[in-house]
Amino acid sequence: MAVLRNQTSPRFDVLLKRGTMSVEVYAPQKQDHQTPHRQDELYIIQSGAGIFSRDGQRSPCRAGDVLFVPAGMDHRFEDFTDDFVTWVIFWGPDGGEAP
Repeated sequence: MAVLRNQTSPRFDVLLKRGTMSVEVYAPQKQDHQTPHRQDELYIIQSGAGIFSRDGQRSPCRAGDVLFVPAGMDHRFEDFTDDFVTWVIFWGPDGGEAP
């Protein structure tokens, strides 16, 4: 598991930031209370498994999966294992990139 250095939220940390891009690690506990983000994002599941809910659709996810979420879309992880950790990569302008 990546070292989680954020003292105010020990289950989340920004590891790298350059321009509009940031690489973060996220390890929610019991519940994922995310709200839609202003940028496009990728999740790369590092460990564990769960259900990924995106825009009302639910699908299983596990270590090694890569998930895309366009800016502004409702999403969260549900029913995830205690060892669940994911990398999060945000990039681009507010509102996301044009398709």
